[in-house]
Amino acid sequence: MINLNERKRKYRIFLCCCLAAAFVGMGFLLYETAKEDVPDEIHVYADQQINWEEVFQNPLISYDSSVEASQNGSYRVECRLCGIIPLKTVKVSLAEEQEVYVGGSPVGIYMETKGVLVIDSGEIRDVDGISRTPAEHIIQSGDYIRSVDGEELTNKKQLIQMVNDNHGEPMEMEVMRRNEMITLALTPVQTEDGTYKLGIWVRDNIQGIGTLTFTTQEGEFAALGHGISDVDTGERLEISKGELYEAKILSVQKGAVGSPGELRGVIDYEDSKVLGQIENNTSNGISGTLKKEKQTILEGELYPIGLKQEIQTGSAKILCDVGEGVKEYEIEITEVNWNAKDSNKSFVIHAVDEKLLELTGGIVQGMSGSPIIQNGKLVGAVTHVLVNDPTRGYGIFIENMLEAAE
Repeated sequence: MINLNERKRKYRIFLCCCLAAAFVGMGFLLYETAKEDVPDEIHVYADQQINWEEVFQNPLISYDSSVEASQNGSYRVECRLCGIIPLKTVKVSLAEEQEVYVGGSPVGIYMETKGVLVIDSGEIRDVDGISRTPAEHIIQSGDYIRSVDGEELTNKKQLIQMVNDNHGEPMEMEVMRRNEMITLALTPVQTEDGTYKLGIWVRDNIQGIGTLTFTTQEGEFAALGHGISDVDTGERLEISKGELYEAKILSVQKGAVGSPGELRGVIDYEDSKVLGQIENNTSNGISGTLKKEKQTILEGELYPIGLKQEIQTGSAKILCDVGEGVKEYEIEITEVNWNAKDSNKSFVIHAVDEKLLELTGGIVQGMSGSPIIQNGKLVGAVTHVLVNDPTRGYGIFIENMLEAAE
């Protein structure tokens, strides 16, 4: 009898512990969910009144309305959960009201790397037919070779010539590896055909088609909404220079579940077709300066910038060219994530326009950068398609693209 009562007592203790753990887990989940509902930072226009109830859509979140502005007009808002538990401090910064010309037109992209990008290393056969790996464990995929024996390196043709002229002597290289400059030594190997090689694959440029997002009244542009990465290494390219060209969409490969579609076009690489210079390749898109004589042909309709707290779930539209010129297509914004780790996946869009679905199946590659309009303002741009559902994709806040372009 005593043993039975003792077992019952231990069982009740076990149940109480499980219940307490469940309550703690639920509380932690509630706290983290509420925290994600609050932006880390928002921008406002001078003299603009913020409706904090719309920003903090969770009724359990309260805020301290007594704030003190700094000399530049910025301030901080303390948020609490259930009016008691400290949740987050939101930084509020002043922004300048701005209007830009929306894009939507296809553009050709040509960029040269800053130095020569190493794609991979491998085996080569020397003059005696023996397999050699002269670069193994020395150079890495993603390295940028900036100079060889003190001479600045600008392209792979130059590197090939330097290796051949070297005749098998050690070569000192300045290499940029993950934002750190290091010095390496590689020794070319004479191959069966009599030439000298390092046993590495390299790249010095990249080309493709994307969509122009906007141009400013000062002649600056931004496109894509995400950075351009090397197809082999997956790393965002460090560029030395680049050009934006006129391009034309010729056909569309429709998207399907598990197979993203693609806009197929042609880039006109004539000097007269250069639209401008690409100056930045950031995680939030490419940007640069247009040629003065090309600015007018890219000027779309003038739209005010919409701040991220103005974005709502619901109806919106995108501007893009899928072979019939730049047109508007209906979409829905289904989810907004204030604090997305990947800033170019800050909200989810759903293509609902029947014409667009008929032509492309939804969101396809090449539409990256297509401007998103909601309530008469430019609020963002298309960045990615969901592979398992081509009717859906991601967008970036236009604030982030503007900041990256500065």
